[in-house]
Order: sequence, then structure tokens, then C-alpha cells
Amino acid sequence: MNINSFDVVIMIAYLLLLVVVGVIGSRRAKTSEDYVLAGRNLGFFMYFGCLGAVILGGASTIGSTKLGYEFGLSGMWLVVMLGLGIMLLGIFLAKRISGLSVMTISEYLSRRFGVEVGLVSALIAATYAMMVSVTQVIGMGTILNVLLGWNLSVSMLVGGGIVLFYTILGGMWSVTMTDIVQFVIMTVGIFFIMLPLGLSKAGGWSSLQTNLPETYFSLSGIGGQQIFQYFLLFALGMVVAQDIWQRILTAKTIKIARAGTVAAGVYSLLYGIAVAIIGMCAFVILPGLEDTQNTFASMAVAVLPSGLLGLVVAAVVSALMSTASGTLLASSTLISNDIIKRFYKKNLTDKQYLKLSRTVTTVIGILTIVCALWIQDVLIALDVAYAVLSGGIFAPVILGLFWKRATAKAAFYAIIASTVVILAGLVIQGITATTPIVYGIAVSFVVMIVVSLVTKQGEELKVAS
Repeated sequence: MNINSFDVVIMIAYLLLLVVVGVIGSRRAKTSEDYVLAGRNLGFFMYFGCLGAVILGGASTIGSTKLGYEFGLSGMWLVVMLGLGIMLLGIFLAKRISGLSVMTISEYLSRRFGVEVGLVSALIAATYAMMVSVTQVIGMGTILNVLLGWNLSVSMLVGGGIVLFYTILGGMWSVTMTDIVQFVIMTVGIFFIMLPLGLSKAGGWSSLQTNLPETYFSLSGIGGQQIFQYFLLFALGMVVAQDIWQRILTAKTIKIARAGTVAAGVYSLLYGIAVAIIGMCAFVILPGLEDTQNTFASMAVAVLPSGLLGLVVAAVVSALMSTASGTLLASSTLISNDIIKRFYKKNLTDKQYLKLSRTVTTVIGILTIVCALWIQDVLIALDVAYAVLSGGIFAPVILGLFWKRATAKAAFYAIIASTVVILAGLVIQGITATTPIVYGIAVSFVVMIVVSLVTKQGEELKVAS
């Protein structure tokens, strides 16, 4: 299923453009705040574009197209729940988050509940962010493998290596500048090329209604339990995701943070519907695909002419790279700021911290690529990441922001208890099980509330200043 040389040239030119833009962005990363938060200086368009780009990655594009192929319109729920989580975050929490003088979600928890809570939450959030990066590298490998015929492992190394390169160079400024390019490319590629041409090739909406099972047009076709699991994993996970918090902190004003976050949520809803319909078109055009994870790539080859094919492939690679770079930087920031700097290198100068951030980003990036080579399944990696995140720190973050009575001891025990429950449940019932997440979140809230009510002030963990 290899594409022709002209499309390969377009893809290579696009990847080189990202490298150049990343190098240009690196010149603006002169301080640690520039590297981690782009100087907290983004206007609405850049903020909205970057947030939209980081939300919609490998699972959103490749995974949802696969779900659209297998289940129809209800395959949109994965991305819809991402959008719902972002909208909830924008409406209820963006103002509070913007007012915090912190770099990470764990730094907030450390100030609110103490260094112990900050440490365990940093480990959980960093693991989540790295696992999301892993899904993006897997997605890049899948696309390059199917379309260029490269070995899957080599494809992952190439895609992951480019992301790692420009992220190391300029941090959030390089990520921001490349994300704007990627946001434009992915919007054009999905909404204005792939969707209309896919529908046209499939014979239009009426043809889909004629040739697809009736369940493909039901919003609950994927199953109520699966939709509920997506809510637990993605809607709640978005609310406490470090990569999203980190993006919110880059906004120039609170108004931009709130409006841009809600706009990115709406964009995500539309994106989810679009890629699910593309998957439905693929079911008509390419019945009997052996590996449905290759649905998007196979569909692109089937319906797009030379030139446009290269652009659309660049679009989906854009979606993957933007999320990979954002979550890679989020994971390295948590490790650098909330673990190494706080516990081992307390007196670092700004220049030394900048060097430390680049070093940690390199290590996390290499580990991400290694994990991608090992797991090689987009949705499995994503499920594990969001399960631990949603169950582990959702309750402490929400109750910490809205309930003054919440105590440090309660937050610490809630995180430990819920994480143990979730991981044990996933081992016993399987990675795709929903009940461990439900139990984990329930345990977290119960422990937070009960321990907070019985904890005396003198028994609380010491809160960092």
C-alpha cells in the first residue's frame, strides 16, 4: 500500500518544516518559564490552536477511525468525551488554574496538601503523560509503516525521533510554533479533504444508510458500558491532565484561557464526528479490512489523488506529533520541577534548570520510544494512561479546589488507595475493564471525605509554602 514518490516528497518536506520551525522556536526559549510555559504569553488563536492540536492525537484520529469502521457513528464517543472534559475544564476550572502561580498540577497539589502528595501525584501524572506520548509514537509508526512500507519499528523511531528533537530544542515555544502549523494542516486535511472525498467515494450519506447496518447510525451502538468507560477515562482525565493544565498556563489572560479552552472542546466534538464518519465510509469502500487499526491509512490511499494524499498523511502525522510533543514536555516538566528540583537539586539557577529540563526530556523521550516499540497498540496504551490518571488524582484535585476542609493526609491516602485499587483491578479483570476505574474513583472520594472529616489539624501532613 505504498504511496508514490510525489506524496513522499510532500511528507518529507513537511517533516523538515517542523524541524525548522522547532529550531526557530528554540531561540525564544531563553528562560525556564519560556521552555515550560512559552512565557505565559499566548493570544487566543495560538492558544486555541495549540490546545486543539494537543488534545487530538493518535487515539483521536487513528483510534476513532477504527471505531467508526467497527461500530459506526458511535465511534465518535472517544473524542467526544475528550471534548466534553476540555469544555468542563474551561467552564469550571480554567479561571482557578490560571490564577495559580505554578508550573504543574503536582506543584499545585504540593502547595495545597504537602510535598508527599505532590510527589505521588507527580509520579502518576508523569506516567500518564508519557503513556499518551507512547500512543502517538505508535500511531506515527502505524501510518509510516502502512503508507511507506517501512518496518514498523523503524517508522516509530523516525517519527518519535523528530518529535524528541524539536521538543528538546525549544520546549513549549518550539511545541507551540509547530502545533500551529500542525493544527492548520490537520484541520484542512480532515474537514476539507478526507471527509468530503471519503463521503463522495462511498456514494454519499444515502449510500451509507443503504450499505451499513442500522446499528452504525445509533449513538449507543458501541455500547453504554463503553461510553461510560470513555467518560471515566477521557472526560475526567482531561480535567486533571498535566499537558492540558500546562497549556492553560501559557495563556496571556484568564479570559483567553477560558474562551480558548471551551472553543477547543467544541472543535474536538466536531473532529470526533468527522473521523467516525470517515471510518463508516471506509467500511463501505474497504470491506473486510484485516487490521482495522490501519483504517485511516488504508482509506487515505483508496480515496485521495496524488498530492492530496501526501497532505492528508501530513495532517494525521500532525495530530500525532502535536500531542506527542505536548505530553512529552508535560512528563519531563513533572519529573524536573516536582521531583528532581524539589527533592534533589533545590538550589538550581534558571540556566541550570533549563539544562536539566532538556536532559530529562531526552531521557523521557527515549523511554517513550522504547515503550512504543514494546506495546504497539494505540488504544491499550491510552486506556492504561487515563485509568491511572482519572482514578488517582481526580478527587484530590477537585476537592482541593472546591472544599476547604480537605486535608493533606486525606489527599495522600486517597491517591495511594485509588491507584492500588485501579491497578489491581486492571490486572485481575483486564486492561479494558470499566469497574476498576469506577471503584478507584469511588474509593478516592470516600477516603478524601472520611479522612478529611476525622483528621485533626495537628495530624495533617505539613503543607509546603
